[in-house]
Amino acid sequence: MTLYVNLADQLGARIEQGLYRPGDRLPSVRALSLEHGVSLSTVQQAYRYLEDRGLAIPRPKSGYFVPLAREKPALPMVSRTAQRPVDVSQWDQVLELISVPPGGEVIQLGRGRPDVSSPTLKPLLRSLSRLGRRQDLNSLTYGCIYGDQGLREQVSRLMLDSGCQIPYQDIVITTGCHEALSAAIRAICQPGDIVAVDSPSFHGVMQALKGFGMKALELPTDPLTGISLEALELALEQWPIKAIQLTPTCNNPLGYIMPDANKRALLALAQRYDVAIIEDDVYGELAYSYPRPRSIKSYDEDGRVLFCSSFSKTLAPGLRIGWIAPGRYLDRVLHMKYMGTGSTAQLPQLALAEYLEAGHYQPHLRRMRSQYARGLEQMVDWVSRYFPPGTRVSRPQGSFMLWVELDPGFDSQRLNRMLRPHQVQIAPGSIFSAAGKYRNCLRINYAAKPSAEIEQAVRRVGESAAELLAQLG
Repeated sequence: MTLYVNLADQLGARIEQGLYRPGDRLPSVRALSLEHGVSLSTVQQAYRYLEDRGLAIPRPKSGYFVPLAREKPALPMVSRTAQRPVDVSQWDQVLELISVPPGGEVIQLGRGRPDVSSPTLKPLLRSLSRLGRRQDLNSLTYGCIYGDQGLREQVSRLMLDSGCQIPYQDIVITTGCHEALSAAIRAICQPGDIVAVDSPSFHGVMQALKGFGMKALELPTDPLTGISLEALELALEQWPIKAIQLTPTCNNPLGYIMPDANKRALLALAQRYDVAIIEDDVYGELAYSYPRPRSIKSYDEDGRVLFCSSFSKTLAPGLRIGWIAPGRYLDRVLHMKYMGTGSTAQLPQLALAEYLEAGHYQPHLRRMRSQYARGLEQMVDWVSRYFPPGTRVSRPQGSFMLWVELDPGFDSQRLNRMLRPHQVQIAPGSIFSAAGKYRNCLRINYAAKPSAEIEQAVRRVGESAAELLAQLG
């Protein structure tokens, strides 16, 4: 056991035994260094480890503190779905969400954006700038349809953390995870086909199914463990499902991590009924626990899992760099990519390959996981404080999205309209359902560092929700 883990375990035991109470200030880095005869960096690593476990929170210029003990709000209800294929709707609401430009006056609590202000991104910006200044025209030409080999080699190494051993030759770089998911769906399905999805589910996949003329079969989903395997098996018996699409690790929008046993059981069902699995792992690297959870792809032995991810949530969405490991469907996915965007932009690929090879990525991930875990605690505190009594919230195990559920008669689309004059926007729950369910729910982003401005925006959302509920009587 390393020194910092041993020190963290000792401090964690003291906290759990009540020697340090909620809200107490923990010993300073220097004091612990002297007490245990270890370096300052060892103590700092120990505190970061405690942060990841939710046992310590830093306060600027004040040190580390034990998190305040608050009663957790109830979890959202297990989703109830139609249990039949439906045509996807809700495009107007999705367009409204994504049409607001970044950096304006609107506080966008609903968008799936990471925090891009971290200093750990500076080496990436330097790489982009340096490559842009070179008199090397490679970054201005069409690249290989597979993507830059150096980047694919780095991605292959990254995937080892999720339990996958995928050679770079079997990885295709895409224009974000959205293209990876779209290419996967088109590689397997035809117009009119049925795709089984978790529910609530990522609105981008819903709209891809709508655009391709396919139907979604929403499955009941537990906010802690994911889709009901019993419901999935029943659906596979009743309907000619062509693919199962889900986000099993750090789910969007519920934040759950599907247990490994469930992942293996889901794969066994797909094998029995000969169905492909499209696994969205775009948030997988942002799990608060370490090591990160295994992917479904890591158990795949016959190439039926199409693994999709990107750097849009872990680094920056503006890079538009994702990837897909499509298994047995590689040729079809390449054809779909060619029909869509062709090759992916070279410059960001080259810069990312440099950034990864230089070892900057893992320190950045550690920093962001800790920040998002702290942001979750703060956001749940604000929602508990400012939203109407009885509000239910998810318990994300990674990423930076919170799912909020209010009274069954509540209308989050009406709430969004009510918030417009106040320059605040949330993501209404209905866009995460093919059939427009979850109107009484909303998704809130907590990626940005907590600030008075964000707290005021959350307070405005809560007060407006209370006004709407009062009108319901």
